Amino acid sequence: MPQRRLSRAEFIALMAMMFATIAFSIDSMLPALPDIAHALTPADPNRAQLVLTSFVLGMGLGTLFAGPLSDSFGRKRVLLAGSALYVLGALLGAMAQSLEFLLAARILQGLGAAGPRVVSMAIIRDLYAGRQMARLMSLVMMIFTLVPAFAPSMGAVIIHFAGWRGVFVAFVVFVLIGALWLALRQGETLPPAARRPLRARGLWLAMKEVVTHRTILITIAIQSLVFGVLFGMLSSSQQIFDITFHQGANFPYWFGGIAIIAGSASLVNARLVVRLGMRHMVRMALIGQLVVSGTMMVLFWSQVAQGWGALLAFAAWQASVFFMVGLTLGNLNAIAMEPMGHIAGMAASVVGALSTVLAVMIAVPLGLAFDGTPLPLAIGIFVCLLGALGLMQLIRHEPS
Repeated sequence: MPQRRLSRAEFIALMAMMFATIAFSIDSMLPALPDIAHALTPADPNRAQLVLTSFVLGMGLGTLFAGPLSDSFGRKRVLLAGSALYVLGALLGAMAQSLEFLLAARILQGLGAAGPRVVSMAIIRDLYAGRQMARLMSLVMMIFTLVPAFAPSMGAVIIHFAGWRGVFVAFVVFVLIGALWLALRQGETLPPAARRPLRARGLWLAMKEVVTHRTILITIAIQSLVFGVLFGMLSSSQQIFDITFHQGANFPYWFGGIAIIAGSASLVNARLVVRLGMRHMVRMALIGQLVVSGTMMVLFWSQVAQGWGALLAFAAWQASVFFMVGLTLGNLNAIAMEPMGHIAGMAASVVGALSTVLAVMIAVPLGLAFDGTPLPLAIGIFVCLLGALGLMQLIRHEPS
């Protein structure tokens, strides 16, 4: 049993802040991409997108280690150590004088962010299970979505007064607040008797159990495709609003409005998942988005919509993509974690690491394919969703 148990409301708020580390680290950088491109890669502005995916890559790699370490040394120690590594990466990023150094700092920052990402999920699994876990994760994600709504605007304000390097200082402040809150208020959720020794053979057997579980392998593949869609959309978002629709100055407001609309997905999922089930929710979300993305692909290819019509169509499509992500990722994580309660840290690490690294391999070409129009993105997203829906049919049994 944990040393202390927070009220449900405070626990949800704290976990939401831990998860929000990821969103804040990505979304607040979006308005900084033009300035970073001008300062560090003026000859090839498209490369500035790598500031986003390099962070995701580091997070994916760190995810593989954060879970096993938390299974051996406890949740809080590993989460706080990850926060310290994140702060170091953010400070190095603030001092970067080349894009390559900045990308290295972002990878380090991502490695540290794996602590809050993975260990928070393991803490939730320590205390909750099944559809109740899925419901709680949906509530966490609902609060978490407020960060993407306001992060670009916050980033724009910081950039106005302190330049793009000031955003990295904000990262330090944000993570230190969350780490202090956790250290003072949340008790350890993994008692010493339940910890697994950090031995090579033990790690190998635990990893083998995870990667040979059919349902988990399928959910990893589906999550990779869904994450790839999300990160591909995020990577291209600022450029599409700026270059395609000449809305660069208003981008934080567009993105914030889209994020607020999409944030309702977690509330919808929290209310429906216990009654309908995780598998059904994911399948229906994928079908709905496949129809929408197919429509957008035809629309952008035919160029039927022009000017404000095309802009509004893209904004609505982006909101629907984020909405789909809110209906799927929490449920997919819950499906994967349900049979792995005895090795929750390892399971969270393997699932998170593989799906994130594979998603980067999908998102980078999606983002770099930008040709001044949303068409390459629409084609890529449609193909990814088609694959995800096909794989979803292979999950036959619904966890209780």
